[in-house]
Amino acid sequence: MNAPQLGTLDWHDLATTTELVAAPVAAAAPPGPAWVAPIDAELADTAAFCERYQVPLGASANCVIVEGRRGEQTTHAAVLVLATHRADVNKTVRKHLGVRKISFAPMETATSLTGMEYGGITPIGLPADWPVLVDEAVAAAGPVVIGAGVRAAKIMIDGADLARLPGAEVLALAQPTD
Repeated sequence: MNAPQLGTLDWHDLATTTELVAAPVAAAAPPGPAWVAPIDAELADTAAFCERYQVPLGASANCVIVEGRRGEQTTHAAVLVLATHRADVNKTVRKHLGVRKISFAPMETATSLTGMEYGGITPIGLPADWPVLVDEAVAAAGPVVIGAGVRAAKIMIDGADLARLPGAEVLALAQPTD
């Protein structure tokens, strides 16, 4: 299957080009066709990436790791939203996870628990017991670009396939930014 054309990147089949992604990503099989492209690691942040590689913000999805607490129990989860949206972490995500306090996981925590680079964390290859909360706009977006576990590459995959990842739940958890 040929990669959809998205931006100016040279897309390769992820199944045969795993050397471009982080080890946990390479070890995980995405639930559908996926492609990977090398990028300049200095341009991994969403705005710079989209501008340089001509990928629309609406075709780019960001994955953040949140850390919630209820009593002595800590819960980690991934939250996946389009770059054009803002996740409602303090209400929707917190309530869904059943935690009292929630915040973005510290960089050191996120990278050590995922085995991925900060700024490249992706929902593919996360710990099996983590919820992966996918905003409904991502699931309906068609091909989207996400991290590859490293800053020097990006993955393209259909949003509907992201909704089929282990632990994935599709929720209305984000609103478009102005």
